[in-house]
Amino acid sequence: MLQPGVWGVVATPFTGSTFDVDEQSLARLVEHYERAGVTGLTVLGVFGEAAQLSSEERRTVLETVADATRLPLVVGATSLGTAPVVEEVRLAQEVAGDRLAGAMVQVNSANPHVLAGHLRAVHEATGAGLVVQDYPLVSGVAIGADALAAALRGLEFVVAVKAEAPPTPVAVATLTAALDVPVFGGLGGLGLLDELACGAAGAMTGFSFPEGLIACVGAWREGGYDAAREAWLPYLPLVNFEQQARVALAIRKECLRQRGLFLESGVRPPAASLPESLHEQLKRHLTAVR
Repeated sequence: MLQPGVWGVVATPFTGSTFDVDEQSLARLVEHYERAGVTGLTVLGVFGEAAQLSSEERRTVLETVADATRLPLVVGATSLGTAPVVEEVRLAQEVAGDRLAGAMVQVNSANPHVLAGHLRAVHEATGAGLVVQDYPLVSGVAIGADALAAALRGLEFVVAVKAEAPPTPVAVATLTAALDVPVFGGLGGLGLLDELACGAAGAMTGFSFPEGLIACVGAWREGGYDAAREAWLPYLPLVNFEQQARVALAIRKECLRQRGLFLESGVRPPAASLPESLHEQLKRHLTAVR
């Protein structure tokens, strides 16, 4: 099972007009996450723009991260089909070795039997523990929390669930009641307080200030809801700002650039760039949390 806490989701920095992978900035980001005190890292997820990377680039990202830290890694698989997912998981195993804490696999069917069969096939082919990500906005697959729980019940190789189907607190409550595996929230931490109140094991997301996520989850453990709310309040305006539809990725990467972690904040097309009209407000939000 994945350890509870904060699993930082790693963005992929690019440079120049050709959007080459910036290995130096990537290593700097990973080192920052480790200093901040995250439990582990999630690589090649949606926030990492993995779907826009070639196989060679995915390997480069994994190797750079693995060389920069000794933290445990969750590595994402972007495909929905079993055969390509198996290939992606094998690459993660080859590069990460015994530090692969889990391969993150998307829900690929609303039918619990089809989903369970897919997950079994991936595990049987690779032997990897699986983190099941329910993120319908990206996968295009909508499954109810009860149906997801039915699909995962009895699958001992499932090491965690990442619940990103709104309303996430309701999904977290349903899944934690039905399954004996940790359930993590995502979506930039937008519902973090409510997810923790409903039984979440922590956060697995790419919010640009992981320090805030760590403070909130740590305060929850030590002082409960009131302490966690107090710790999270200073970051909430930025959390909300970052989660704007279509430009969330561009906002987060610009935050990381302004924090000195990335040299450039470009996103690969067809992702939308940061609108000029948001630059001044972003500066205000960053000033408030620095």
